[in-house]
Amino acid sequence: STTTVKKFFLVGFTESAMLQYILFTTFLIIYAMTWLGNVIIITAVITDQQLHKPMYFLLGNLAFIDLSESSVTLPKMLWDLLSEVKTISFQGCITQMFFFHFTGGAVGILLIVMALDRYVALHKPLQYLNIMNHNFLLRLVAGAWVGGFFHSIVQVALVIQLPFCGPNFLDNFYCDVPQIIKLACTDIYVVELLMVSNSGLLTILIFIVLIVSYAVILIKIRTHITEGKHKAFSTCGAQAAVVSIHFVPCIFIYARPFQKLVVDKAMSSLYTVITPMLNPIIYTLRNTEMKNAINRL
Repeated sequence: STTTVKKFFLVGFTESAMLQYILFTTFLIIYAMTWLGNVIIITAVITDQQLHKPMYFLLGNLAFIDLSESSVTLPKMLWDLLSEVKTISFQGCITQMFFFHFTGGAVGILLIVMALDRYVALHKPLQYLNIMNHNFLLRLVAGAWVGGFFHSIVQVALVIQLPFCGPNFLDNFYCDVPQIIKLACTDIYVVELLMVSNSGLLTILIFIVLIVSYAVILIKIRTHITEGKHKAFSTCGAQAAVVSIHFVPCIFIYARPFQKLVVDKAMSSLYTVITPMLNPIIYTLRNTEMKNAINRL
């Protein structure tokens, strides 16, 4: 009722037509590779009997979330790179923001679940399949989506109660909370604090928990495991790499007061564009069992 803005103009990456065409080609290739890699993983996990294990069930779900997350921002970005006027409706902006944080929150929680899976596999190998049974895995994955939903709905609830009366130029290539709230026609100090505590501190806590978990797991592998040590190191090392690539840019964006920096767009593109493409590459290159399954497929 207090919002008169009907649409936002997206500034994007650059005003140069040549650079926009180069970026369009680059991001189109990345998006195609994201779909190809993640769809192959999902198909292999579903069809190959040797991958019907807890770790690969979770990997298949991660691939699905990566596809969902990249599809929230990339298609619109590609369209805008070929458009002279880059706009998004107020409702479309809020919707994009909701699904972006919905899938992003689900990814963070699912990565914790995957670390838990590796921990149980190493510390309780004889009870592993009983503990990480199918019903328990389904509940964990459902919990990741529910957690992502509640994280996102808090973000949206804080934004939609703000009045927007202009300006409506959004200095980004997609709708996100730090840039949106800067356009509100009111004092946003308290809202900024709430956003930092929700996204920023939560991201830092999850990152610390994951890094500590993988450090404990890698120490366990080094000191107590002899058979299959290289395979276990590769699996956990790949997951630790995924965690770092995903969370470090997120912490940079969300865990500080929302001040505009030159590198913000580059950092945002890391976890919106690059990470969903890198996940399948990291897992397939570092996992012999997955590579063999893809070859069979």
